[in-house]
Amino acid sequence: MIRVVLADDEKLIRSGWATMLSLHPDIEVTAEAADGRAAVAAGVGADVVLMDIRMPGMDGLAATRELARRSPKTRVIMVTTFESDQLVWGALRAGAAGYVLKRSPAGELVEAVRLVHRRDAVLFPDALRRIASPYVGTARQHLPVEPTPRELEVLRHVALGRNNAEIASALHVTRETVKTHVGNLLDKLGARDRTQAAVLAYELGLVSTGVAEAGQEPPASRKHL
Repeated sequence: MIRVVLADDEKLIRSGWATMLSLHPDIEVTAEAADGRAAVAAGVGADVVLMDIRMPGMDGLAATRELARRSPKTRVIMVTTFESDQLVWGALRAGAAGYVLKRSPAGELVEAVRLVHRRDAVLFPDALRRIASPYVGTARQHLPVEPTPRELEVLRHVALGRNNAEIASALHVTRETVKTHVGNLLDKLGARDRTQAAVLAYELGLVSTGVAEAGQEPPASRKHL
């Protein structure tokens, strides 16, 4: 069962999400919150938080940062009416595992909850590549331990949104081998999940925003924001 917290200052929006998610037996809405502070309090220990980016008091970005600090295993999906690359990047840098628009189809939001909970792929990697373009190679930090050539190859696939099975097939290795490489990458990058690894990889210039670098485009089900 995926335990989900709904955070939005509009009760009508929360009710709509709750009704939609209740149709799926593998998802349970455990709490609702009307502001960022309440979202943090309710989100500690939850699996996924649907977080509005604009809320009174503590906004969604600040709440996501605080929740990442207090409950590292909780995944945040930022949901907003604002289609802004700068806002998307800010949400991801704050620790969000994904980002969807409020006007997105119900099925897309449900898919996002499930994918983020599985932690097996980056949500909407094409959007991440697009908004990452101005930030490639801008990080000033240096890694204490550099990824190996094989880890960098895996990282390129991660940044394209591929899951472990897809990466294993592309590289002709086992899923366990890929899982080990991904774990090593998260440690070396200091990233809490695959999305954060992809964000840092772009900023550090370890991967580019070009699709051709790792082969084919990602599956259609994960191509659009």
